[in-house]
Amino acid sequence: MAQKEINLSTEVSNLLDEINHPFRNEIEILRLCILNANNDLKENIKWNGPNYCFDNEDRITMRVQPPTKQVQLIFHIGAKKQEQPKNKLIENKSKLLVWKENDRAIITFKSLNDIEGAIEELSIIVNEWISNTK
Repeated sequence: MAQKEINLSTEVSNLLDEINHPFRNEIEILRLCILNANNDLKENIKWNGPNYCFDNEDRITMRVQPPTKQVQLIFHIGAKKQEQPKNKLIENKSKLLVWKENDRAIITFKSLNDIEGAIEELSIIVNEWISNTK
């Protein structure tokens, strides 16, 4: 089976080189996981961290600033405030997701083990989020 090509952004890689984050290895694993989960995602920079867009709309942003011993993924529907949906945007009952509002959730990773144990579940969440926020 041919391995698909992952489009890591050089701009994001350069930013991560500059900030010398203590969780750099973990960040790289998350970058690959997110981009592997959905071929239509494009990586760029938002809020001084990796950001993932679908159809030029921001959907997932990685909080890496200030550099600490954790990384957060913020699942959202863009920068502009919009009317709140009645229900959470995805029905996933994952314990990984901490909902801030019905259109925004956060996942916090504090260790490599956290990430490795969540890769499969994270891929499902990424795809549900993209599918439900098109």
